[in-house]
Amino acid sequence: MTKRIFALLLATLFVAGTAATLTGCNTMEGAGKDIQQGGKAIKDEANEHKN
Repeated sequence: MTKRIFALLLATLFVAGTAATLTGCNTMEGAGKDIQQGGKAIKDEANEHKN
């Protein structure tokens, strides 16, 4: 009985950890794209004022 509870708890933690990791990866990818777009906008604005 104790082994079954432990195995179920371990499986639940594994699934939760995997889901959190995958969610974090997608969030970081989106943040990276946003930062890249912001950098491009700043660069374009700087080039306008330079000329």
